[in-house]
Amino acid sequence: MTGLEGALRGRLAVGGKAFLPYVTGGLPEVDVTLLHELAEAGADAIEVGIPFSDPVMDGPVIQDASRLALEAGATLEGVLDLVAAAAPATPVAVMTYLNPVLAIGEDAFLERAVAAGVAGVIVPDLPVDEGEEWTARCRARDVASVYLAAPGTGPDRLAAIGKASSGFVYCVSTYGVTGRRAALSETSRQVVEALRRLTDLPLLVGVGISTPEQAAEACSFADGVVVGSALMARLLDDDHDGALSLIRDFRAAVRESS
Repeated sequence: MTGLEGALRGRLAVGGKAFLPYVTGGLPEVDVTLLHELAEAGADAIEVGIPFSDPVMDGPVIQDASRLALEAGATLEGVLDLVAAAAPATPVAVMTYLNPVLAIGEDAFLERAVAAGVAGVIVPDLPVDEGEEWTARCRARDVASVYLAAPGTGPDRLAAIGKASSGFVYCVSTYGVTGRRAALSETSRQVVEALRRLTDLPLLVGVGISTPEQAAEACSFADGVVVGSALMARLLDDDHDGALSLIRDFRAAVRESS
């Protein structure tokens, strides 16, 4: 069991639900202090995005955050240095696309990630049927390889995702890219219920979790939530205090749903 998975299972073992906020690395607002504040606000793990010029999974808010970070000089190495400098007790998973990983090589990327203290890696554009070597490399280093399960995925592929994943399975709540939604999609429940029969890993819902109320609703059937765009929108508006207040509201809503 990886450190990421252990932290999430620890929350579930005491009857809780997991909360994982996302922030885009490389932005001036996303610094060591913020990572510590997220941990202190009750995050069970933190997802830190490595900016990429073609973020195909992401909607306008995180696309904008990635653009601004790159314009500010963000690099893969710089984001990993941030994680290393923060060294939070809360596990950190980095989210990146496959191109930056291949640019330096899977082994080199993972060696740098391990040296920085990264507990898990999410590569949304790596399909599970092409990820066998990646999964093996992650497991050899005790790094969680988190795969995504999308709506409409068939049972055989969901089983493969459950088998290849460690840490947790990222259950995509709806069709489309990341971003805020007016309501939680029913497809999120369908993904979780289908996976529940195939894996005992923690199942966290992400993409479109826009309000604490939606987070609580998701936690009525899932093991936790990932929240990104709602938080990043506050940070992009230079509302640091508002971002932390929102995180505390999400944590409280997830706790009350347990």
